Amino acid sequence: MAYNLLKGKKGIIFGALNEQSIAWKVAQRCHEEGAEIVLTNSPLALRMGELNKLAEECNAPVIPADVTSNEDVTNLITKSMEYFGGGVDFVLHSIGMSVNVRKNIPYTENNYDFTHKGLDISALSFHRVLQTAMKLDAINEWGSVVALTYIAAQRVFPDYNDMADNKAYLESIARNFGYQYGVKKHVRINTVSQSPTRTTAGNGVKGFDGFVNYAEKMSPLGNADANQCADYCVSLFSDLTKMVTMQNLFHDGGFSFTGVTAAVIEQMEK
Repeated sequence: MAYNLLKGKKGIIFGALNEQSIAWKVAQRCHEEGAEIVLTNSPLALRMGELNKLAEECNAPVIPADVTSNEDVTNLITKSMEYFGGGVDFVLHSIGMSVNVRKNIPYTENNYDFTHKGLDISALSFHRVLQTAMKLDAINEWGSVVALTYIAAQRVFPDYNDMADNKAYLESIARNFGYQYGVKKHVRINTVSQSPTRTTAGNGVKGFDGFVNYAEKMSPLGNADANQCADYCVSLFSDLTKMVTMQNLFHDGGFSFTGVTAAVIEQMEK
């Protein structure tokens, strides 16, 4: 059901790869709520994924961008402003990658070249996008920016590896840039800490099925799925949340504030 929450708004969505992607669901919901969007991902992801299918569904252009490249990010934002005939009202950053995770390298033995690459893609890219947007005056007054994160930024989940460090840095950027952009132009910047979700990236984490099952038993409401996350992001892009900024917002069925549940105790006693 649509409520026209984003009617007349324009946005850029980073990171949709396929129908499993949270960014894919967000794009669909933004379109349903009346927004115009630009879709972007890396040239490699565009070759591997199905973004053109989403672009057709949402009547949106696809502008490739390597988020580790200042030139690519500048080109993306410049072309988006040209397409819209002005600034944007919202941005979704749904990007994360760890080579150490992909290669099953333990956290205590991380390859630092891989660490740098993952940090650049997963976190520094967020700073790069915001810095470029500010320089180009690309985000309209009272605009909204959301980046997706995970609770491993605050708690230890051993197999999440250096992605936990990346997410911690991502959340810090949201706070610091949230202050700067808020003072400058009332732009709000938040992170959404989502339940473990079966995406292409999530499935690459060792023991991910265990993550999902444990979180399901530990969450009073159960795990939030990708469609529900998309609904939440839409609310943050809308004018209903104009005074929410610099927050890490848990969207996890209550997992983040639950010490233990009867279901977990029962499982442990078996």
